[in-house]
Amino acid sequence: MQTLNIRVNGEMHELSVDVRTTLLDALRQHLQLNGTKKGCDHGQCGACTILINGKRINSCLTLAVMHDGDEITTIEGLGSSDNLSPMQQAFVKHDGFQCGYCTPGQICSATAMLDEIKEGWPSYVSVSLVDAPELTSDEIAERMSGNLCRCSAYPNIVDAIIEAGDKS
Repeated sequence: MQTLNIRVNGEMHELSVDVRTTLLDALRQHLQLNGTKKGCDHGQCGACTILINGKRINSCLTLAVMHDGDEITTIEGLGSSDNLSPMQQAFVKHDGFQCGYCTPGQICSATAMLDEIKEGWPSYVSVSLVDAPELTSDEIAERMSGNLCRCSAYPNIVDAIIEAGDKS
């Protein structure tokens, strides 16, 4: 067992975990933060996407002990039912979910994706490597390609991201 200190959704936690525990399992089993979903457990679906120090990551692919001292944000930390984040509001408005299983990962990923675009990070489909990328459907599709939706709500997800991006 190893002890680690992490800040999750603004609150400090000291956890004692087996060194083999994934961050996803630590969040779900030790902190009862069940918004982050376990989909494929192989980093292929994006249902477990969270933010670590503001950057998106598949929490099923990283060990909890690797994040001692890190700032972690899960879907529960982006907003609440009384105070939704702009991305959460846009997902509701545009019906960017069907069954909802992938939605927490989609929203966390989309939130971080908008920050990447603001920071000028190019993607494979960006027109220029030096000019700021534009928030186009192709850019969104490329950047969100690691987040799968089995219900195929993709057009609504893209609309939600565009709206949230326009407001930020």
